Amino acid sequence: MRLDRMLVVVGVLALLAGCATGTGTTRRVAESNPENPQTKAATLYTNLGQKYMAQGKLEPAMENLQKALAADANHADAHTVIALLYERIGDNANAEKNYRRAAELMPKSGNENNNYGAFLCKMGRYDDAAVYFVRAISDPFYQTPAVALTNAGTCAIKGGKLDVAEQDLREALNREPNNAEALFQMATVLYRKNDFFRASAFIQRYEAVGQQSADALLLGRNIELRLGNGKAAQNYTRRLRDKFPQSPQARSLDAVIVTDDQD
Repeated sequence: MRLDRMLVVVGVLALLAGCATGTGTTRRVAESNPENPQTKAATLYTNLGQKYMAQGKLEPAMENLQKALAADANHADAHTVIALLYERIGDNANAEKNYRRAAELMPKSGNENNNYGAFLCKMGRYDDAAVYFVRAISDPFYQTPAVALTNAGTCAIKGGKLDVAEQDLREALNREPNNAEALFQMATVLYRKNDFFRASAFIQRYEAVGQQSADALLLGRNIELRLGNGKAAQNYTRRLRDKFPQSPQARSLDAVIVTDDQD
């Protein structure tokens, strides 16, 4: 079972997926004086950079985002978007510098702290990431705290802190019961804790909200094998091979016998 699933970066980056940014953007504009000519220019260039990124045109995106920061070096949105771009092209040093700067500029903002925490977790800096997830969740105006809680739980799994992960994920699901990623990660935690019956229930809830993934099907298979439900495990195996035949998860079924499925 893979744990390298994508942590969720939210806020201004939601524009790249066609979603509204909501309260986070309102607070940023209010604090950066939108009537300032430098701020207006930085906002314009940042929006252009976002549009080019959404189209996969990374060079003009970089040009516009650099112009944004030249206009206003303290524009948090520009730092956030250029950080994502640097991450996309594999320049993690500059990605971290800009994620960190955005969080410094907006120290109480859920969006910026979640984004930096998600990046730190991807870099394997689990304890550092946890600090920023806590800050994100503490923002009373943060519109998506379940995202930061899910990221925190996912990161805690990677860091081997299963009890902490379970606590964070339960809180995420208290706030957003149909959060698919939180449901999957909760199943992962319980599987790791050998609580296979409850793990199975969370995988079923994950599927009930209309989600399917190679990771979840492989996890479901392994859970049912642990429970001794051979037919259910075979059903997961068949679905994994049918729906994701070229996935690493499907190929792993043919490559090796998963020894930890045997007691």
